[in-house]
Amino acid sequence: MLPKLTLLELNKQIQDSLRQHFTDFLWVVAEISEIKINRNGHCYLELIEKDAINENIIARSRATIWAFTFRMLKPYFESTTGQELASGIKVLVKASVEYHELYGLSLNITDIDPNYTIGDLAQKKSETLARLISDGVFEMNKEIPFPIVPKRIAIISSETAAGYQDFMQQLNNNSNKYTYTTKLFPSIMQGLQAEDSIIHSLEKIYMYETLFDVVVIIRGGGSQADLHCFNNYFLASNVAQFPIPVLTGIGHDKDESVVDLVAYKKLKTPTAVAEYIIEKTLEFEQQLEFFKDGLINIVDDYFNNQKDYIQNLMTNITPVIKGNITEKKHNLQLTEIVLKNKLERYFGLQHKKITNLSINNVNRANKHFEKASRHMYSLESNFRNGIKIFLYKNKQSLNRLENKFDLVNPVNILKKGYSITYKNGKKITDSSKIDENDIIFTKLFSGILRSTVIKNDLSED
Repeated sequence: MLPKLTLLELNKQIQDSLRQHFTDFLWVVAEISEIKINRNGHCYLELIEKDAINENIIARSRATIWAFTFRMLKPYFESTTGQELASGIKVLVKASVEYHELYGLSLNITDIDPNYTIGDLAQKKSETLARLISDGVFEMNKEIPFPIVPKRIAIISSETAAGYQDFMQQLNNNSNKYTYTTKLFPSIMQGLQAEDSIIHSLEKIYMYETLFDVVVIIRGGGSQADLHCFNNYFLASNVAQFPIPVLTGIGHDKDESVVDLVAYKKLKTPTAVAEYIIEKTLEFEQQLEFFKDGLINIVDDYFNNQKDYIQNLMTNITPVIKGNITEKKHNLQLTEIVLKNKLERYFGLQHKKITNLSINNVNRANKHFEKASRHMYSLESNFRNGIKIFLYKNKQSLNRLENKFDLVNPVNILKKGYSITYKNGKKITDSSKIDENDIIFTKLFSGILRSTVIKNDLSED
Protein backbone atom coordinates (compact mmCIF):
# COMPACT_ATOMS: atom_id res chain seq x y z
CA MET A 1 0.00 0.00 0.00
CA LEU A 2 1.29 3.48 -1.04
CA PRO A 3 2.19 5.87 1.76
CA LYS A 4 -0.12 8.74 2.54
CA LEU A 5 1.37 12.25 2.38
CA THR A 6 0.03 15.66 3.16
CA LEU A 7 0.32 18.33 0.49
CA LEU A 8 2.96 20.12 2.52
CA GLU A 9 4.95 16.88 2.84
CA LEU A 10 4.70 16.35 -0.90
CA ASN A 11 5.85 19.86 -1.65
CA LYS A 12 8.74 19.45 0.80
CA GLN A 13 9.85 16.29 -1.01
CA ILE A 14 9.63 18.11 -4.36
CA GLN A 15 11.67 20.95 -2.90
CA ASP A 16 14.34 18.55 -1.59
CA SER A 17 14.45 16.67 -4.88
CA LEU A 18 14.92 19.91 -6.90
CA ARG A 19 17.70 21.06 -4.58
CA GLN A 20 19.49 17.75 -5.06
CA HIS A 21 19.19 17.86 -8.88
CA PHE A 22 19.71 21.65 -9.43
CA THR A 23 22.58 22.38 -7.15
CA ASP A 24 24.06 25.12 -9.36
CA PHE A 25 22.87 28.10 -11.38
CA LEU A 26 21.59 27.57 -14.94
CA TRP A 27 21.50 29.77 -18.02
CA VAL A 28 17.91 29.74 -19.33
CA VAL A 29 16.59 31.12 -22.63
CA ALA A 30 13.04 32.50 -22.45
CA GLU A 31 10.78 35.30 -23.60
CA ILE A 32 9.41 37.83 -21.13
CA SER A 33 5.63 37.63 -21.22
CA GLU A 34 4.89 39.90 -18.24
CA ILE A 35 7.02 42.07 -15.99
CA LYS A 36 6.00 43.90 -12.81
CA ILE A 37 7.98 45.91 -10.29
CA ASN A 38 6.48 46.35 -6.84
CA ARG A 39 6.99 49.29 -4.51
CA ASN A 40 9.90 47.57 -2.78
CA GLY A 41 11.80 47.34 -6.07
CA HIS A 42 11.42 43.59 -6.54
CA CYS A 43 10.83 42.52 -10.16
CA TYR A 44 8.36 39.71 -10.89
CA LEU A 45 8.32 38.16 -14.34
CA GLU A 46 6.43 35.54 -16.30
CA LEU A 47 8.71 33.71 -18.72
CA ILE A 48 7.43 31.72 -21.67
CA GLU A 49 8.70 29.69 -24.60
CA LYS A 50 6.90 29.61 -27.95
CA ASP A 51 6.77 26.97 -30.63
CA ALA A 52 9.12 27.98 -33.45
CA ILE A 53 6.54 27.10 -36.11
CA ASN A 54 3.18 28.38 -34.90
CA GLU A 55 4.34 30.52 -31.93
CA ASN A 56 2.05 28.76 -29.50
CA ILE A 57 3.22 28.86 -25.86
CA ILE A 58 4.73 25.52 -24.96
CA ALA A 59 6.27 26.37 -21.57
CA ARG A 60 5.67 28.89 -18.79
CA SER A 61 7.39 29.77 -15.50
CA ARG A 62 7.48 32.50 -12.89
CA ALA A 63 10.72 34.32 -12.15
CA THR A 64 11.96 36.85 -9.62
CA ILE A 65 14.73 39.41 -9.56
CA TRP A 66 15.16 40.71 -6.06
CA ALA A 67 15.44 44.46 -5.62
CA PHE A 68 19.16 44.55 -4.82
CA THR A 69 20.03 42.55 -7.98
CA PHE A 70 17.42 44.30 -10.14
CA ARG A 71 18.87 47.76 -9.37
CA MET A 72 22.14 46.60 -10.96
CA LEU A 73 20.85 44.39 -13.79
CA LYS A 74 18.27 46.82 -15.20
CA PRO A 75 20.59 49.77 -16.10
CA TYR A 76 23.29 47.37 -17.28
CA PHE A 77 20.89 45.56 -19.61
CA GLU A 78 19.28 48.74 -20.96
CA SER A 79 22.54 50.63 -21.54
CA THR A 80 24.00 47.65 -23.39
CA THR A 81 20.98 46.73 -25.53
CA GLY A 82 19.55 50.23 -25.91
CA GLN A 83 16.11 49.10 -24.85
CA GLU A 84 14.10 48.57 -21.71
CA LEU A 85 13.66 45.26 -20.01
CA ALA A 86 10.07 44.74 -21.14
CA SER A 87 7.50 42.27 -22.39
CA GLY A 88 8.04 40.70 -25.79
CA ILE A 89 11.83 40.44 -25.74
CA LYS A 90 13.87 37.27 -25.54
CA VAL A 91 16.49 36.99 -22.79
CA LEU A 92 19.25 34.70 -21.58
CA VAL A 93 19.13 34.73 -17.77
CA LYS A 94 21.26 33.09 -15.07
CA ALA A 95 18.91 31.64 -12.47
CA SER A 96 18.53 29.14 -9.72
CA VAL A 97 15.57 26.79 -9.56
CA GLU A 98 13.47 27.54 -6.48
CA TYR A 99 10.49 25.69 -5.12
CA HIS A 100 8.37 27.07 -2.32
CA GLU A 101 5.84 24.95 -0.49
CA LEU A 102 3.22 27.71 -0.82
CA TYR A 103 4.09 29.52 -4.06
CA GLY A 104 5.37 26.66 -6.15
CA LEU A 105 8.13 26.63 -8.77
CA SER A 106 9.98 29.81 -9.74
CA LEU A 107 13.35 30.97 -11.04
CA ASN A 108 15.52 33.32 -9.07
CA ILE A 109 17.39 35.45 -11.65
CA THR A 110 20.80 36.72 -10.69
CA ASP A 111 22.23 37.78 -14.06
CA ILE A 112 21.21 38.59 -17.66
CA ASP A 113 23.31 38.35 -20.79
CA PRO A 114 22.39 41.46 -22.89
CA ASN A 115 24.42 40.24 -25.87
CA TYR A 116 22.02 37.36 -26.34
CA THR A 117 19.05 39.73 -26.51
CA ILE A 118 20.88 41.95 -28.97
CA GLY A 119 21.67 38.97 -31.11
CA ASP A 120 18.16 37.61 -30.87
CA LEU A 121 16.57 40.92 -31.86
CA ALA A 122 19.00 41.28 -34.75
CA GLN A 123 18.32 37.69 -35.78
CA LYS A 124 14.56 38.21 -35.65
CA LYS A 125 14.89 41.40 -37.64
CA SER A 126 17.13 39.66 -40.16
CA GLU A 127 14.68 36.75 -40.44
CA THR A 128 11.79 39.17 -40.97
CA LEU A 129 13.67 41.02 -43.71
CA ALA A 130 14.63 37.75 -45.39
CA ARG A 131 11.03 36.57 -45.28
CA LEU A 132 9.75 39.82 -46.82
CA ILE A 133 12.35 39.59 -49.59
CA SER A 134 11.47 35.93 -50.17
CA ASP A 135 7.77 36.89 -50.40
CA GLY A 136 8.71 39.43 -53.10
CA VAL A 137 7.08 42.35 -51.25
CA PHE A 138 10.10 44.16 -49.76
CA GLU A 139 10.33 46.83 -52.52
CA MET A 140 6.64 47.07 -53.40
CA ASN A 141 5.81 50.28 -51.54
CA LYS A 142 9.01 51.94 -52.72
CA GLU A 143 8.05 51.24 -56.35
CA ILE A 144 4.74 53.12 -56.10
CA PRO A 145 4.98 56.50 -57.90
CA PHE A 146 4.93 59.32 -55.37
CA PRO A 147 2.06 61.78 -56.03
CA ILE A 148 3.03 64.96 -57.84
CA VAL A 149 1.35 67.03 -55.12
CA PRO A 150 0.76 65.15 -51.80
CA LYS A 151 -2.29 67.12 -50.62
CA ARG A 152 -4.44 64.47 -48.87
CA ILE A 153 -2.67 62.80 -45.97
CA ALA A 154 -3.78 59.82 -43.84
CA ILE A 155 -2.03 59.85 -40.45
CA ILE A 156 -1.46 56.81 -38.22
CA SER A 157 -0.48 57.99 -34.76
CA SER A 158 -1.66 58.43 -31.21
CA GLU A 159 -3.91 61.47 -30.91
CA THR A 160 -2.14 62.66 -27.77
CA ALA A 161 1.40 61.95 -28.96
CA ALA A 162 3.79 64.90 -29.02
CA GLY A 163 5.10 63.67 -32.37
CA TYR A 164 1.63 64.03 -33.90
CA GLN A 165 1.32 67.57 -32.57
CA ASP A 166 4.78 68.45 -33.93
CA PHE A 167 3.84 67.04 -37.34
CA MET A 168 0.59 69.02 -37.57
CA GLN A 169 2.21 72.25 -36.40
CA GLN A 170 5.03 71.94 -38.95
CA LEU A 171 2.61 71.03 -41.75
CA ASN A 172 0.03 73.76 -41.10
CA ASN A 173 2.47 76.58 -40.33
CA ASN A 174 4.74 76.19 -43.34
CA SER A 175 6.26 79.40 -44.71
CA ASN A 176 4.92 78.74 -48.22
CA LYS A 177 1.30 78.86 -47.01
CA TYR A 178 0.50 75.46 -48.53
CA THR A 179 -2.71 73.84 -47.28
CA TYR A 180 -3.26 70.11 -46.78
CA THR A 181 -6.19 67.84 -45.98
CA THR A 182 -5.37 65.47 -43.10
CA LYS A 183 -7.23 62.61 -41.45
CA LEU A 184 -6.00 61.00 -38.23
CA PHE A 185 -6.50 57.27 -37.68
CA PRO A 186 -5.82 56.92 -33.91
CA SER A 187 -3.64 53.92 -33.13
CA ILE A 188 -1.69 52.33 -30.30
CA MET A 189 1.95 53.02 -31.12
CA GLN A 190 3.80 50.77 -28.64
CA GLY A 191 3.34 47.55 -26.68
CA LEU A 192 1.82 44.20 -27.54
CA GLN A 193 -1.34 45.67 -29.11
CA ALA A 194 0.50 48.11 -31.37
CA GLU A 195 0.88 45.76 -34.37
CA ASP A 196 -2.84 44.89 -34.52
CA SER A 197 -3.87 48.52 -33.93
CA ILE A 198 -1.68 49.90 -36.75
CA ILE A 199 -2.71 47.12 -39.14
CA HIS A 200 -6.36 47.89 -38.36
CA SER A 201 -5.78 51.56 -39.22
CA LEU A 202 -4.12 50.56 -42.51
CA GLU A 203 -7.16 48.45 -43.34
CA LYS A 204 -9.45 51.45 -42.71
CA ILE A 205 -7.35 53.65 -44.98
CA TYR A 206 -7.35 50.94 -47.66
CA MET A 207 -11.15 51.11 -47.76
CA TYR A 208 -10.85 54.77 -48.86
CA GLU A 209 -7.50 54.62 -50.67
CA THR A 210 -8.72 56.89 -53.48
CA LEU A 211 -9.26 59.69 -50.94
CA PHE A 212 -5.58 59.85 -49.90
CA ASP A 213 -2.29 60.62 -51.62
CA VAL A 214 0.09 59.41 -48.91
CA VAL A 215 0.09 57.62 -45.52
CA VAL A 216 2.35 58.72 -42.66
CA ILE A 217 3.16 56.59 -39.61
CA ILE A 218 4.50 58.84 -36.86
CA ARG A 219 5.29 58.76 -33.16
CA GLY A 220 7.76 60.45 -30.85
CA GLY A 221 11.01 58.96 -29.69
CA GLY A 222 11.15 55.99 -27.38
CA SER A 223 13.19 53.07 -26.21
CA GLN A 224 14.05 50.10 -28.40
CA ALA A 225 11.45 48.05 -26.55
CA ASP A 226 8.78 50.66 -27.32
CA LEU A 227 9.71 50.47 -30.99
CA HIS A 228 10.03 46.70 -31.14
CA CYS A 229 6.54 46.39 -32.66
CA PHE A 230 7.80 48.03 -35.87
CA ASN A 231 9.93 44.93 -36.54
CA ASN A 232 6.85 42.71 -36.61
CA TYR A 233 6.57 40.69 -39.83
CA PHE A 234 2.81 41.10 -40.31
CA LEU A 235 2.91 44.86 -39.75
CA ALA A 236 5.91 45.27 -42.07
CA SER A 237 4.22 43.08 -44.72
CA ASN A 238 1.09 45.26 -44.64
CA VAL A 239 3.16 48.41 -45.02
CA ALA A 240 5.25 46.91 -47.84
CA GLN A 241 2.15 45.90 -49.83
CA PHE A 242 0.12 49.02 -49.14
CA PRO A 243 -1.08 50.64 -52.43
CA ILE A 244 -0.31 54.22 -51.26
CA PRO A 245 3.22 55.52 -50.51
CA VAL A 246 3.97 55.24 -46.77
CA LEU A 247 6.25 57.71 -44.97
CA THR A 248 7.59 56.86 -41.51
CA GLY A 249 8.72 59.24 -38.80
CA ILE A 250 9.01 56.95 -35.81
CA GLY A 251 11.38 59.23 -33.94
CA HIS A 252 14.61 57.26 -33.68
CA ASP A 253 17.75 57.45 -35.76
CA LYS A 254 20.05 54.95 -34.03
CA ASP A 255 18.53 51.99 -35.80
CA GLU A 256 16.07 51.39 -38.61
CA SER A 257 13.03 49.25 -37.98
CA VAL A 258 11.74 46.82 -40.57
CA VAL A 259 8.76 49.10 -41.19
CA ASP A 260 11.22 51.93 -41.94
CA LEU A 261 13.02 49.72 -44.44
CA VAL A 262 9.92 48.61 -46.38
CA ALA A 263 8.18 52.02 -46.37
CA TYR A 264 8.46 54.36 -49.34
CA LYS A 265 10.58 56.79 -47.32
CA LYS A 266 12.01 56.72 -43.80
CA LEU A 267 12.52 60.04 -42.03
CA LYS A 268 14.00 60.65 -38.60
CA THR A 269 11.15 62.50 -36.89
CA PRO A 270 7.49 63.46 -37.42
CA THR A 271 8.66 67.02 -38.09
CA ALA A 272 10.97 65.71 -40.81
CA VAL A 273 8.01 63.91 -42.42
CA ALA A 274 6.07 67.20 -42.57
CA GLU A 275 9.11 68.96 -44.04
CA TYR A 276 9.45 66.23 -46.68
CA ILE A 277 5.81 66.66 -47.76
CA ILE A 278 6.22 70.45 -47.90
CA GLU A 279 9.45 70.01 -49.88
CA LYS A 280 7.65 67.80 -52.43
CA THR A 281 4.95 70.44 -52.83
CA LEU A 282 7.62 73.12 -53.26
CA GLU A 283 9.36 70.98 -55.90
CA PHE A 284 6.10 70.80 -57.84
CA GLU A 285 5.66 74.56 -57.62
CA GLN A 286 9.25 75.07 -58.78
CA GLN A 287 8.66 72.63 -61.64
CA LEU A 288 5.64 74.66 -62.70
CA GLU A 289 7.75 77.83 -62.60
CA PHE A 290 10.48 76.06 -64.58
CA PHE A 291 8.03 74.85 -67.20
CA LYS A 292 6.42 78.28 -67.36
CA ASP A 293 9.80 79.97 -67.90
CA GLY A 294 10.74 77.31 -70.43
CA LEU A 295 7.48 77.77 -72.31
CA ILE A 296 7.94 81.53 -72.34
CA ASN A 297 11.48 81.09 -73.68
CA ILE A 298 10.28 78.67 -76.36
CA VAL A 299 7.54 81.07 -77.45
CA ASP A 300 9.97 84.00 -77.46
CA ASP A 301 12.50 82.02 -79.48
CA TYR A 302 9.82 80.94 -81.90
CA PHE A 303 8.59 84.47 -82.50
CA ASN A 304 12.14 85.79 -82.79
CA ASN A 305 12.96 83.08 -85.32
CA GLN A 306 9.82 83.84 -87.26
CA LYS A 307 10.62 87.54 -87.15
CA ASP A 308 14.14 86.89 -88.48
CA TYR A 309 12.74 84.56 -91.12
CA ILE A 310 10.25 87.19 -92.30
CA GLN A 311 12.93 89.87 -92.35
CA ASN A 312 15.19 87.61 -94.42
CA LEU A 313 12.31 86.90 -96.77
CA MET A 314 11.63 90.61 -97.14
CA THR A 315 15.32 91.32 -97.75
CA ASN A 316 15.59 88.60 -100.40
CA ILE A 317 12.20 89.03 -102.00
CA THR A 318 12.24 92.83 -102.39
CA PRO A 319 14.69 92.87 -105.37
CA VAL A 320 12.79 89.98 -106.96
CA ILE A 321 9.49 91.79 -106.57
CA LYS A 322 10.95 95.03 -107.96
CA GLY A 323 12.35 93.11 -110.95
CA ASN A 324 9.02 91.45 -111.56
CA ILE A 325 7.20 94.75 -111.28
CA THR A 326 9.58 96.38 -113.78
CA GLU A 327 9.18 93.49 -116.17
CA LYS A 328 5.40 93.50 -115.84
CA LYS A 329 5.34 97.26 -116.31
CA HIS A 330 7.34 96.95 -119.54
CA ASN A 331 5.06 94.19 -120.79
CA LEU A 332 2.02 96.32 -120.00
CA GLN A 333 3.44 99.23 -121.95
CA LEU A 334 4.01 96.99 -125.01
CA THR A 335 0.55 95.54 -124.63
CA GLU A 336 -0.87 99.05 -124.37
CA ILE A 337 0.78 100.14 -127.66
CA VAL A 338 -0.38 97.02 -129.50
CA LEU A 339 -3.90 97.33 -128.09
CA LYS A 340 -4.04 101.05 -128.95
CA ASN A 341 -3.11 100.37 -132.58
CA LYS A 342 -5.68 97.61 -132.85
CA LEU A 343 -8.37 99.80 -131.32
CA GLU A 344 -7.59 102.68 -133.66
CA ARG A 345 -7.94 100.41 -136.69
CA TYR A 346 -11.10 98.89 -135.32
CA PHE A 347 -12.72 102.22 -134.51
CA GLY A 348 -11.70 103.57 -137.94
CA LEU A 349 -13.56 100.76 -139.66
CA GLN A 350 -16.53 101.15 -137.37
CA HIS A 351 -16.60 104.90 -138.03
CA LYS A 352 -16.87 104.29 -141.75
CA LYS A 353 -19.68 101.81 -141.22
CA ILE A 354 -21.52 104.18 -138.93
CA THR A 355 -21.11 107.07 -141.38
CA ASN A 356 -22.63 105.02 -144.19
CA LEU A 357 -25.42 103.80 -141.94
CA SER A 358 -26.08 107.33 -140.72
CA ILE A 359 -26.65 108.72 -144.24
CA ASN A 360 -29.18 105.98 -145.00
CA ASN A 361 -30.83 106.30 -141.62
CA VAL A 362 -31.12 110.09 -141.93
CA ASN A 363 -33.05 109.80 -145.17
CA ARG A 364 -35.33 107.19 -143.69
CA ALA A 365 -35.75 109.20 -140.54
CA ASN A 366 -36.73 112.34 -142.44
CA LYS A 367 -39.50 110.45 -144.21
CA HIS A 368 -40.78 108.94 -140.99
CA PHE A 369 -40.57 112.33 -139.25
CA GLU A 370 -42.68 114.08 -141.88
CA LYS A 371 -45.29 111.36 -141.61
CA ALA A 372 -45.23 111.47 -137.84
CA SER A 373 -45.47 115.28 -137.83
CA ARG A 374 -48.64 115.18 -139.83
CA HIS A 375 -50.11 112.57 -137.52
CA MET A 376 -49.11 114.57 -134.44
CA TYR A 377 -50.74 117.73 -135.81
CA SER A 378 -54.01 115.88 -136.29
CA LEU A 379 -53.82 114.46 -132.79
CA GLU A 380 -53.04 117.87 -131.32
CA SER A 381 -56.13 119.47 -132.91
CA ASN A 382 -58.37 116.70 -131.65
CA PHE A 383 -56.82 116.91 -128.17
CA ARG A 384 -57.30 120.69 -127.90
CA ASN A 385 -60.97 120.46 -128.90
CA GLY A 386 -61.52 117.68 -126.38
CA ILE A 387 -59.88 119.72 -123.62
CA LYS A 388 -62.08 122.74 -124.33
CA ILE A 389 -65.24 120.65 -124.14
CA PHE A 390 -64.05 118.94 -120.91
CA LEU A 391 -63.17 122.25 -119.22
CA TYR A 392 -66.49 123.83 -120.20
CA LYS A 393 -68.51 120.98 -118.72
CA ASN A 394 -66.50 120.98 -115.49
CA LYS A 395 -66.80 124.75 -115.10
CA GLN A 396 -70.61 124.51 -115.28
CA SER A 397 -70.53 121.75 -112.61
CA LEU A 398 -68.34 123.89 -110.34
CA ASN A 399 -70.71 126.84 -110.68
CA ARG A 400 -73.67 124.71 -109.60
CA LEU A 401 -71.71 123.36 -106.61
CA GLU A 402 -70.65 126.85 -105.62
CA ASN A 403 -74.23 128.05 -105.57
CA LYS A 404 -75.26 125.12 -103.37
CA PHE A 405 -72.37 125.78 -101.01
CA ASP A 406 -73.35 129.42 -100.58
CA LEU A 407 -76.80 128.31 -99.50
CA VAL A 408 -75.50 126.05 -96.70
CA ASN A 409 -72.47 128.13 -95.70
CA PRO A 410 -72.85 128.97 -91.92
CA VAL A 411 -71.49 132.44 -92.51
CA ASN A 412 -74.27 133.26 -94.96
CA ILE A 413 -76.78 131.74 -92.52
CA LEU A 414 -75.44 133.91 -89.69
CA LYS A 415 -75.74 136.97 -91.96
CA LYS A 416 -79.47 136.33 -92.07
CA GLY A 417 -79.68 136.73 -88.22
CA TYR A 418 -79.32 133.18 -87.09
CA SER A 419 -76.91 132.17 -84.27
CA ILE A 420 -75.23 129.00 -82.90
CA THR A 421 -75.07 128.20 -79.14
CA TYR A 422 -72.19 126.15 -77.61
CA LYS A 423 -71.72 124.50 -74.21
CA ASN A 424 -68.31 123.09 -73.41
CA GLY A 425 -67.36 123.38 -77.08
CA LYS A 426 -70.43 121.40 -78.26
CA LYS A 427 -73.45 122.74 -80.21
CA ILE A 428 -76.71 122.96 -78.23
CA THR A 429 -79.85 122.01 -80.06
CA ASP A 430 -81.99 121.04 -77.01
CA SER A 431 -82.66 123.46 -74.08
CA SER A 432 -83.21 120.55 -71.67
CA LYS A 433 -79.49 119.87 -71.80
CA ILE A 434 -78.70 123.24 -70.24
CA ASP A 435 -78.70 123.64 -66.43
CA GLU A 436 -78.82 126.68 -64.21
CA ASN A 437 -75.55 128.60 -63.93
CA ASP A 438 -74.12 126.87 -67.01
CA ILE A 439 -71.83 129.02 -69.12
CA ILE A 440 -72.85 129.08 -72.77
CA PHE A 441 -71.43 130.84 -75.84
CA THR A 442 -73.53 132.22 -78.71
CA LYS A 443 -71.85 132.73 -82.08
CA LEU A 444 -73.28 135.56 -84.24
CA PHE A 445 -72.23 136.64 -87.71
CA SER A 446 -70.04 139.24 -86.07
CA GLY A 447 -68.73 138.25 -82.58
CA ILE A 448 -69.49 135.76 -79.78
CA LEU A 449 -71.69 136.25 -76.68
CA ARG A 450 -70.90 134.66 -73.29
CA SER A 451 -74.01 134.01 -71.10
CA THR A 452 -74.90 132.47 -67.71
CA VAL A 453 -78.11 130.43 -67.63
CA ILE A 454 -80.77 131.52 -65.05
CA LYS A 455 -83.28 128.87 -63.93
CA ASN A 456 -86.32 131.23 -63.71
CA ASP A 457 -85.91 132.27 -67.30
CA LEU A 458 -85.84 128.67 -68.31
CA SER A 459 -89.05 127.90 -66.45
CA GLU A 460 -90.83 130.79 -68.10
CA ASP A 461 -89.81 129.56 -71.50
